[in-house]
Amino acid sequence: MNVLPVLSTLATETTGDAAGGTGFPLLTGLVVLPVIGALLVAIAPRGRGELARLIGLLTTVSVGAIGLYLLTQFDAADAGFQFTTQHIWIEQLGISWHLGVDGISLFLVILTGLLFPLVMVGVTPHHDPKPYTAWLLLLEAGCMGVFLSLDLFLFFVAFEIVLVPMYFLIGGWGYSERVYAALKFFLFTMAGSALMLVGILTLVFLHQKATGVLTFDLVTLADSQSVAEGTARWLFLAFALAFAVKVPIFPLHTWLPDAHTQAPTGASVILAGVMLKLGTYGLLRFGLYLFPEAASHFAPLLVTLGVIGIIYGAVVAAMQRDLKRLVAYSSVAHLGFIVLGTFAFTTQGLEGGILQMVNHGISTGALFLLVGMIYERRHTREISELHGLQKAAPVLAVVFTVVMFSSIGLPGLNGFVGEFLILIGSFLTRRWWAIAAASGVILAALYLLWAYQRVFHGEPEGENATMPDLTWREGFVLAPLLVAIVGLGVYPKPMLERIEPAVERLISHVEDNSDFDRPAAESTRPTGASVSERTLHERMGGNGR
Repeated sequence: MNVLPVLSTLATETTGDAAGGTGFPLLTGLVVLPVIGALLVAIAPRGRGELARLIGLLTTVSVGAIGLYLLTQFDAADAGFQFTTQHIWIEQLGISWHLGVDGISLFLVILTGLLFPLVMVGVTPHHDPKPYTAWLLLLEAGCMGVFLSLDLFLFFVAFEIVLVPMYFLIGGWGYSERVYAALKFFLFTMAGSALMLVGILTLVFLHQKATGVLTFDLVTLADSQSVAEGTARWLFLAFALAFAVKVPIFPLHTWLPDAHTQAPTGASVILAGVMLKLGTYGLLRFGLYLFPEAASHFAPLLVTLGVIGIIYGAVVAAMQRDLKRLVAYSSVAHLGFIVLGTFAFTTQGLEGGILQMVNHGISTGALFLLVGMIYERRHTREISELHGLQKAAPVLAVVFTVVMFSSIGLPGLNGFVGEFLILIGSFLTRRWWAIAAASGVILAALYLLWAYQRVFHGEPEGENATMPDLTWREGFVLAPLLVAIVGLGVYPKPMLERIEPAVERLISHVEDNSDFDRPAAESTRPTGASVSERTLHERMGGNGR
């Protein structure tokens, strides 16, 4: 068996516009650069923690810069995969180093490239900065690999790699019950992944039996649809269970609050901002694309679980005494909206789901940063011990307010756009589920505003009265997130324009390979209008009402 090392593939032939005109394989760089950075950190002198952090910062900034360049060169009108790179990896098994990006994955790549350098700058580990930095870099490589992989074997390797660094980050730098939380996280996600591996191998070998071609290529497998309907439904369940654990979808969510509560601040930001999106992205990219008929068949079940998660997460969040645990349960609720939008099978629903993946990463990532800053000052996250903080730290209170309103979905901020599109899109095909999910918006306002009132209002006493305000460094870390919160809330059109072609292509794929029919309202829009313009047109009576 001829196994070519991944790094050696950089010198082999590339297909597609891999370099974007620069001569440099951009997508390969996004995956390989963090690995190189982790190796450099590993060989750095043991006592030079500041050198390890500098290497980590330079590496993550470089990856973020490549992501931004990718954004500037991305063709908004192209619905297919761009900047594709494909190299033979294991020829006898049909495995290749196949990477590509489209409108569905583009902004998740940008989000990953944004959050990792902010964590490097904004969060200082309390001990052993060298292994901490190395694990973060390896985690970034795995996340990028998941979002860019167009080969199922490569995807599975990246999907599994992320478990190891997150396990060690929680277990090595977490709080009092960190070992329990790390082990629970690892066992839950590993169990789901094992079932998905069986599903991948079954799909590949059944495809070979039907066509005579052994391949792990995602596009080839999705286009062929060579698996029988009943078998495809079982395979979809194998994939969906693994992704449901990673999201997590109710009732497979129980590992998440413990992991968030015990994880160090940096790991919590990445876990909420990026890693949970591996599950929602997996449902969208691999569930709908590989098994459109099965996804349509099981959609009522998944949207039901998503809506239960919205309401359950909000209710349980309102009962929490620990501020960080409250934010953790809010993730269960917000991710339920994404599941609802994904399985609505409408342009607005899917676009809202993708937009909300990014919005949740920005807003919840910022919330975890702020909670971490409060903990570093007060050494407690108990809501009952925090009160009157806005008088001692007014700037922190203002920033917390903006981020909180973003998480609630206040009009004018990013959270509103995603939730609005999800509810509008799902109302067309999942009407009663959308109505039930709308109550989650009200409940989010309830638990977040109540928590804010208890933590920031009132007369400060003791250490609360002398708590320091935000520093310039902390403000610098939070500034990009605040800009994104306001910018995407006021003007999301450039982002939606790049997402829409890929979404339309995916919905057409589902229509062509299942009994799903797009609602008539979906296709009624002014010629050339974007989804945001279409939605406004419909709300203004543009459907002939």
